[in-house]
Parts: sequence; C-alpha cells; structure tokens
Amino acid sequence: MGEEHRRCAVLQRVKSASVTVDGKLISSIGKGVLVFAGLGKDDTDKDVESMAGKVLKMKLWDDEKGGKWKHSVQDIQGEILCVSQFTLLATTKKGNKPDFHKSAGAEKARELYTKFFSRVQELYDGEKVKDGIFQAMMDVALVNDGPVGVDYRCEDGAVTLEIDTDPPKMDLPGGSVSTSINETMDMSELLGKMAKLNTEFKIPAELLE
Repeated sequence: MGEEHRRCAVLQRVKSASVTVDGKLISSIGKGVLVFAGLGKDDTDKDVESMAGKVLKMKLWDDEKGGKWKHSVQDIQGEILCVSQFTLLATTKKGNKPDFHKSAGAEKARELYTKFFSRVQELYDGEKVKDGIFQAMMDVALVNDGPVGVDYRCEDGAVTLEIDTDPPKMDLPGGSVSTSINETMDMSELLGKMAKLNTEFKIPAELLE
C-alpha cells in the first residue's frame, strides 16, 4: 500500500483574528473563520478546489431559531483569514521530533496555497477574504467565538474543526465499494448501515450448544 495521502485545513470560528509580521499588522477580520491550510506533496489543483469549497460551506453557526450547525461563513456574511500552515501535516509516529516529509516543498506549497486563497476569494466575496504572508514568521492573534473548553452541546461553545479532503475509507455492508464518511453520507444513512451490520452478524449454532 502507498503512503497515506493527506491534505487538510483547521477552521477556527472567531469573533476576530489578525496576522502581524515584524510588528506590522498585515491582515485582520471580524466575525468569521480563521483557516490554517496545510498542503501535501502530492496535492493537486483538484484538492485545492475541494478544500476551498469545504471552508465556505462548513456549517459552524446556529440559526436564529436555535438550530445547531445551520449556517456557514457565507450564510452569515462573515470574513475569512487564511494562513499557510505546513506543520498540520507533521508525522509524529516515530520518536519525539516531528517529520514533515508529507508536506509540499516550498515552491509547490506557495503555488497551491496561492491557488487555494484565490479560489476562496473567487467563490465568495474577495473583500471578505484576507491572508498573511507566505513563509513569513507570522504572529496570529484571535478571539474565539465562544469560551474554550465548554461542552459542544452548550450555547456559544468554541468551535475548532479539521477538514480533510481525503478522509480514510471504511467498508460498510450493502456494497463492495468503500464509502468515505463525509458529506456524501449523512448520519442517518451511516447509522442505518451500521444497524444492518449488527443484524447480519449471527453466532454459529454450534457455539451456542
């Protein structure tokens, strides 16, 4: 089997966020999403397109009636601050020193990050999408949209999510094709398949004697 192929982004729901380089404010946003984007060495333009779409469509806010996880950053007309973050792809399986061999090299990472940032601008409102400076020593400051550490079911809990455009797959009953547990399968469908798995498991009669 080949090496795991990953690319991901961490989304932080914020009341405000900013990027500073050498004491100079580079970008700042109000209510919206802070995005740390990691690009892998095998990533393509298609992966960038998928990641940009997920950032904009991920539902992180409640609606006016108290419904949970109903609105995306687009729905609330929020702002987006993008920051390149290669350390998201670190491997820590061996020893105590992180290994970054899965991350894209500097030239490719710059190209892909630029395309990612541009695509988010194109799909949304360009004036609402900001970024930092690629490869710069950036100081990122943020104010969480909700207190850190509260139960996710409580009101105004802090929201930090990792999205992965190439999630692991698992074989489920009802077909030979592996199904990714992402937006292509809702929770009710997943639970239905798992229930079917339980009903199909039978103990051989000889073991009951």
